[in-house]
Formats: sequence, structure tokens, C-alpha cells
Amino acid sequence: MKVLVTGGAGYVGSACLRYMLANGHEAIAYDNLSQGHAAAVPGGADGGNFVHGDILDTAAMVDLMRRFKPDAVMHFAAATYVAESVKDPEFHYRNNVAGTLSLLNAMREAGVNKLLFSSTAATYGTPEKMPITEETTQAPVNPYGRSKLAVEWMIRDFAKSYGMGYTLLRYFNAAGADADGNHGEAHRLENHLIPLVLRVPLGQSPYVQVFGDDYETSDGSCLRDYVHTSDLARAHLMAIEAMTPETGEAYNLGTGNGHTVLEVIRACEEVVGQKIPMKIAGRRPGDPPALVADPGRIMRTLGWKPEFTDIRAIVESAWKWHKSHPNGYGDQ
Repeated sequence: MKVLVTGGAGYVGSACLRYMLANGHEAIAYDNLSQGHAAAVPGGADGGNFVHGDILDTAAMVDLMRRFKPDAVMHFAAATYVAESVKDPEFHYRNNVAGTLSLLNAMREAGVNKLLFSSTAATYGTPEKMPITEETTQAPVNPYGRSKLAVEWMIRDFAKSYGMGYTLLRYFNAAGADADGNHGEAHRLENHLIPLVLRVPLGQSPYVQVFGDDYETSDGSCLRDYVHTSDLARAHLMAIEAMTPETGEAYNLGTGNGHTVLEVIRACEEVVGQKIPMKIAGRRPGDPPALVADPGRIMRTLGWKPEFTDIRAIVESAWKWHKSHPNGYGDQ
């Protein structure tokens, strides 16, 4: 199978691309490197698996698709920072909604009719019941989640009117790093909990901030479902191999187990073998108190099952990467 991966130099996109290549498929990353890293793609910027470009450039994508002739597209390219989306919603809507419209138009023009979309649990907002199923009402509470939900609607409409197959993968908190320690999380603007915590034992931060200690959770801190990138990559491969031009599916991707911020900090302390100082700060705008997946549908339909169900194992893989690559890919 030949797959075009938009945002394929990003954290999750590159993990899925590497997994595709390791399992005998052809894959090309299409990325503007505003958040991604060419070094995360096998062969780097000069290799045959990377093309520099922006999803807002419809003509460039049409040209690439006509030359590469992909069987399907994995779409990861997006602005993803919740707090930033509250401050600058225009940036998120332009990148996420207008960018996806550009991609869909390119796919139509080039005759590519299968799309796997990287969606998010943020489309559910603040659900009243846990765990979250695919039938849970989608009522996002921040511009990031609303932009992703708008893209879901747009993909469904295009699929119905123009004959396209799609799968929407709503994943929860992506975490962890490749088992070999050579690839992992390296955001220029880091807002994911585990790498922020691990900056402290690396001497890069004096403490970690905990945003809110008054949520209705076991210890007052936010509760999240952490899913390893290796499990995400396997789910993406299974989903795209099962896809047809008639497919119209949505799946939650998580472990079904939630961990609070304070529990994750304690797991990091156990892994690194030292106390990690923290400071309590106010709640961040747009942060739901709890998000935990019910991944039953993808388990039943595709046979997917997360292998990383222990938060400590996820942290161990992340620590291996951050300890050996304290400056990420070295291009920040």
C-alpha cells in the first residue's frame, strides 16, 4: 500500500509513518516543519520519504498525489495546542479547517478516495459520563476541539457527496517513545505532561506546573487516558488496511484507564528515581476535568488492543528518549 502522510514529520504522524515503512508499505511525509522534524522521518529531509510542503497549497498536493499515486491519505497536519487555540482561534481554524478543505479538494482532483483522519477526544468536550464512547455527544469546549469536529463534519459531507471512504480516529493523550529510544516527543512549544515533567530531572526546568488541583477527581488534578504512540501506530495501520472507498467509521483510541496529573508525576518519579518538584497553578482555560476512552468499538471491529496499559511503562519509554536526546532532534 502507498500512503501519503500529511504532518508526517510530527510526533504521532512520524510514528505512524515509521510503523508503515517497517511493515512493508510505502509512505511519504508531507510536512511544512512548523511543528515537525525532518529527522523524525527515515532518511531525513534528503531521503525519499519526505516532501516539504503545506496543506494549504492545494496545487502542490495535487502534483504530489499524481506523481506518488497513493492508495490513501493519513491526515495529521494540524495546529494542536488547546491554550493557543483559545488565544488565537483564527490560526487553528485556518490550519485545521481550511487546510483540510484544501487537502480534500486535492484528493478529489487527484482521484484519491480514502482518508484516515487524526481526530481527538477534545471533540467530546466535558462529558458527563466516563468512559467516553463514540456515541457520546460531541460538544467541544475550546476552539481546537471545535476545529477538529468541524473537520469531521466536512469529511463526512465530502465522503457522502463525492464517494470517499474515511475513518476518524479520536485519540486521547498520545504519549511515549519508540522502543529503540531513537524517536520521540519533541515539540517546539511543549504542553504535554510527561515531557514537561521529565524536563525537571534533566535540569531543564526547576519544577513542573500542575494546572488546577480542585477538579472533581481522586486528587483534584485532571484525569487523562494516556495511549502509547506504538499502539496508535498499530491502530492506524489496521484501520487503513481495512479501509475501502465505502468505509465510514469513527473509533476512540485509548487504553480505557485514566491517570491524574499527580499520578503521572509520581510514575515519573519512580522511573527517574528522584523527587520532582511541582507548583500548583490555576486551571487552564478549555481544560476538561476528565477524559477517558472506551476503546471497545475498535477492539471488536479491528481486533486492536493496547499493549501499553501501565503508565510507568509509557513513562519509561519516554525517559529513554528524553535522556538520550535532551534537546530533541536538535533543530529547535
